[in-house]
Amino acid sequence: MSDEVQPGFVRLRLDLSYDGTGFSGWAKQAGGRRTVQGEVEDALRTVTRSRDTYELTVAGRTDAGVHARGQVAHVDLPEAVWREHHEKLLKRLAGRLPRDVRVWALREAPSGFNARFAATWRRYVYRVTDNPGGVDPLLRNHVLWHDWDLDVDAMDAAAKSLVGEHDFAAYAKKREGATTIREILDFGVRRHADGIVEIEVRADAFCHNQVRSMVGALLFVGDGHRGVEWPRKVLDARVRDSAVHVVRPHGLTLEEVGYPPDDQLAERQLQARRVRVRGQ
Repeated sequence: MSDEVQPGFVRLRLDLSYDGTGFSGWAKQAGGRRTVQGEVEDALRTVTRSRDTYELTVAGRTDAGVHARGQVAHVDLPEAVWREHHEKLLKRLAGRLPRDVRVWALREAPSGFNARFAATWRRYVYRVTDNPGGVDPLLRNHVLWHDWDLDVDAMDAAAKSLVGEHDFAAYAKKREGATTIREILDFGVRRHADGIVEIEVRADAFCHNQVRSMVGALLFVGDGHRGVEWPRKVLDARVRDSAVHVVRPHGLTLEEVGYPPDDQLAERQLQARRVRVRGQ
């Protein structure tokens, strides 16, 4: 069932970005590790002078070292708190948050909105360079250096062989009770004039480590260690292949999250909450 905002509360949508270098991922963790969720929730509690911590729900949890340009979250605040602080809340958050995380927009969410379950797709880009001299020092926390020449056309062909709804067990870290069926909507590879190769993938959702595992397979194709057909063969086998490496997280950025029109948000939530079965 879709969740309902409790009486006396108002749901807010937050659009935010962060440099993941100094974070142990999005989600709060035991042991005092620094996380994006923890920083934003602490800042929100401080600027609203609240005793309670209001928990954020995010569109997609990112791992340690992964960045976000277009992350989306929601939080339910008491109506009285929102009325008191809403005009200056965004600017106050800017003054309280550390410089490696920003909230760019904060507004009342439409009925049926849930940052996680109402999302229809997430778009990630992984950036890598095969420049013999390495990575521009100014980009070192956002671009992976691969010390073999990359055939971008071969990588693009291999990426497109993975588009569609499949069981991605071969590219995912299995979680108890969770399905590994996902639908990739777009998957492509291109090289920019500055030599940086962008591996861009958009899907309804992703399994844990799925994007970084698929990127690892494409790099093996690009540098000639495997043929163009190999990533699809790995997919069809539905078992982890020891040759598929999970690449380092710092090259990965969550670029954008997509949502349906407001009048379709509640139905999208219901769809997303169902246990996915292939073909349905």
